[in-house]
Amino acid sequence: MTVAPAQVLETLLRPAGAGVHLVSTGRAAQEAVQRRIYGVSRTEDVAAAHRAMLAKVADATMVLIAIPSDVGAGFRRGSNLGPQAIREALIARGDHEALFARHGVIDVGDVLAVPQLLSDDMLSDAQIAASRRALYGDASAPWPVSPLSIAERALDAILAINPRVVPIALGGDHSIAWPVTAAVHRARPNLGLVQIDAHTDLLAERLGIRMCFATWTFHANELLGRGGRVVQVGIRASGRDRAHWESTCDVRQLWANEFLADPDAAIEQIVAWVKASGVEEIYFSNDIDGTDARWADATGTPESGGLEPEHVERLIARLAEVVRFGAADVVEVAPPLSAASTTVEVATGYLVKTIEAVTRSRA
Repeated sequence: MTVAPAQVLETLLRPAGAGVHLVSTGRAAQEAVQRRIYGVSRTEDVAAAHRAMLAKVADATMVLIAIPSDVGAGFRRGSNLGPQAIREALIARGDHEALFARHGVIDVGDVLAVPQLLSDDMLSDAQIAASRRALYGDASAPWPVSPLSIAERALDAILAINPRVVPIALGGDHSIAWPVTAAVHRARPNLGLVQIDAHTDLLAERLGIRMCFATWTFHANELLGRGGRVVQVGIRASGRDRAHWESTCDVRQLWANEFLADPDAAIEQIVAWVKASGVEEIYFSNDIDGTDARWADATGTPESGGLEPEHVERLIARLAEVVRFGAADVVEVAPPLSAASTTVEVATGYLVKTIEAVTRSRA
């Protein structure tokens, strides 16, 4: 059965802020965020406002999509609450509606993240049927049930409606970058990746799991065709050195200490690598732990000795001068892991700078 892409989106996506399933605790705050996002006074009007937003995808320059899943994380959890916190901080700025209108951003809402699921290929047929029954009311419904699988199907539908649109994902742990990579690469194959991260995420599998926060870049690198199309910046927590990863995976890496020694030269080196790779556009994937832990302690694996926020923002701006942005994200923001709001504030700043960079890069 062929389903129209618009119907796929209405079936798979929830209103912005509704991707974390809540019944009682936290529900009121979640609904308040949704009312503010959609500019309605009653919660019962949110669904209609969301459908109206989905109808604008065809004319959007960018789509903001949240994938609030931390099932693919490791040491500490809590990044499932990152998207709501970033949206709240964006609203608190007071200019998010004007920002979105100026840059053609449509917030298409959330992937519903069942907190025990990650990817459908990890599930038995019986579990898929049970989850389909719970989510869609029909055990035989032809719909994915896990957050990564739902996200990929939804992004395919978005790109079918608007092949040139730029997805910007809010995570969630870093495994959510896999469906973004896969969907955008299918639509626009000459894609590269610039990844800000303290960690390489280049394991082929972790504890027998093929796809998670520590493996997604390995699979993205294979999909993109190696050849230096993956550039990693800010690495400083790895059991192997740079020579190992560059020789075995054919990636380009600039470790944090190298970057910090001369940020201007580092940024130009990254630009040179991107140009040399021959890609037409990049996916800018921004793990908040690539930023120094002084600024980003609300994350699963905070690491000292990282990039300053100004470094990341300067890199975003410089890349926009030389290559189109084809996708972006901000991931691994875990608000419950710190009493301070600094991490969320920095992440929100990154989101705004990235939106502005997308527009400049595609002018």
